[in-house]
Parts: sequence; structure tokens; C-alpha cells
Amino acid sequence: QVQLVESGGGLVQAGGSLRLLCAASGGTFSNNVMGWFRQAPGKEREFVAAVSWDGGYTYYADSVKGRFTISRDNAKATVYLQMNSLKPEDTAVYYCAKSAYSDLLRSTTTSYRTWGQGTQVTVSS
Repeated sequence: QVQLVESGGGLVQAGGSLRLLCAASGGTFSNNVMGWFRQAPGKEREFVAAVSWDGGYTYYADSVKGRFTISRDNAKATVYLQMNSLKPEDTAVYYCAKSAYSDLLRSTTTSYRTWGQGTQVTVSS
């Protein structure tokens, strides 16, 4: 089974940028939709972005559209989340996940079966 490890989180001021990485090892990776989710304290985990198996199609939550960019490099078994114009409300633990489906628009947490351990992103005002 594939293992996912996130990195790149940290503390940044509002308006700044961060790039998250998700490194996959073992199992299959290049055939699957990959996604990013986030969970703020006291809130449910929510969908952020997803990318098709070949990187050709992407899908974003309205709250991050135009500010975040998801991409992948199958040769490196890595998924990226470039986050620009960060806001304090983007503060959360960010999780990388592998979808169990080929449909990019399946954005519920139950559609994703393999998860990383998460990386903290904190945006100060």
C-alpha cells in the first residue's frame, strides 16, 4: 500500500506563499487521482484541491480557487500544492490523500482511502 508523507508547512504572514509537497512510496501512485484536504481546529476536514492521474485536470474548492495550484510529477511520485495570497483562515493541518476513484469531482473524505500524516500551515495576520 502506498505511503504518503507531507512536508513544506510552516508559519507565514498573510499574503505570503508556501509550497507543500506530498511524497509517495510503495504501492501505486501514477494511476490515481490525488488530493489535498485541510482541517482547522474544531472543524471537519475539508477538500482543497485534486489533480487527475496525468496532471491534465484539476479541481479546487471555491475558497482557494485562484490562489492555490495543485500539480504532480509522477516520475518523482510527488504531488504539490502551491499556496499564494495566504489568509489567516487558511490556517489548518493539510493532508495529502489518494483517491479510490478516477472521478476528479469526488471530493468527499470517504472517496479517499490513503492519507498522509499532515503538515501544519499557520498564517498570521
